[in-house]
Amino acid sequence: MRILLAEDDSVLADGLTRSLRQSGYAIDCVKNGQEADTALSTQEFDLLILDLGLPKLSGLEVLRRLRARNSLLPVLILTAADSVEQRVNGLDLGADDYMAKPFALSELEARVRALTRRGQGGGSTVVKHGPLTYDQVGRSAYINEQMLDLSARELGLLEILLARTGRLVSKEQLVDHLCEWGEEVSNNAIEVYVHRLRKKIETGGIRIATVRGLGYCLEKYASPAPASADAK
Repeated sequence: MRILLAEDDSVLADGLTRSLRQSGYAIDCVKNGQEADTALSTQEFDLLILDLGLPKLSGLEVLRRLRARNSLLPVLILTAADSVEQRVNGLDLGADDYMAKPFALSELEARVRALTRRGQGGGSTVVKHGPLTYDQVGRSAYINEQMLDLSARELGLLEILLARTGRLVSKEQLVDHLCEWGEEVSNNAIEVYVHRLRKKIETGGIRIATVRGLGYCLEKYASPAPASADAK
């Protein structure tokens, strides 16, 4: 999942970025409202974490412009503990949730998980694909109840493919969702991640098809046909 963090406090921004990256998210960070508005106008994200006290363009104005473009992007606003009016205004303008500073990183990560699930349509936090089970909250995957040893990038790749089962996902889309601005990730690197993930899930009969020159597709799972009874 790709998150835009708009926060001008460099210490807080660095801490949030490190924490969320360790949880497997791709994080882009901007330090003023103008940069946030430009990023939201030109890039695709799965969640916006928005400080309301931004320079150049207020967080509320960033949010107003975002919703004026009819964007349904989930938004978590960050505010000072005493800014009740700002929180109310933010929710009225279309924010999905808010947190007052200071806050615990564990709570913020829980809210991020909840909002990204909501952005994907809500519902169950567990995705099943044949013998494969993926827990979106715990960010863990199992085949026949055996946990898979997946890296953060492999988990992110699996999330994207599961969300688009049966549909083509281009390498460019994978780069957009897995990587941050300025991060040099080649198509060859994407091929390596796919190869590693494929090896770990193919034992359960899960297939990632390569569409040469276009991208990848997680094939719909077909249950093995039952063995026929021996003729008597």
